[in-house]
Amino acid sequence: MKIRQENELSESTEQWGWRFHHLGIPTKLKMPDEKYIPHFKFYVSGFSTSPFGIEWMRFEPDSPFDKLIQTIPHLAFEVQDLDFELANRDLKVIMPPNSPAYGIRVAMIEHNGAPIELIEFKKNE
Repeated sequence: MKIRQENELSESTEQWGWRFHHLGIPTKLKMPDEKYIPHFKFYVSGFSTSPFGIEWMRFEPDSPFDKLIQTIPHLAFEVQDLDFELANRDLKVIMPPNSPAYGIRVAMIEHNGAPIELIEFKKNE
């Protein structure tokens, strides 16, 4: 096992080509300009105006999201091929691929107790 040095990028970005997309932070507070995602029973806000990619997430009590996602902030990475990443990496999937909006597919994985979102955007054909 190679030990990563402080000045080195993570394996996911340097070798696998994943790109940082956002940091999702669970909250119980109603945030400005929330958008409701009915099929997942949660609200999102902040991403479209944050220069750092910070997104707030507020969940309904019966949201189907794993409790880890509802309570621990997550990092989100854009990937070119979600199916490839899930099939070819040793990843613990906690939410299988789904589509929260047109042209977007996501899955959630867990690494060392932290949720991580993988996002694939539909390619323009």
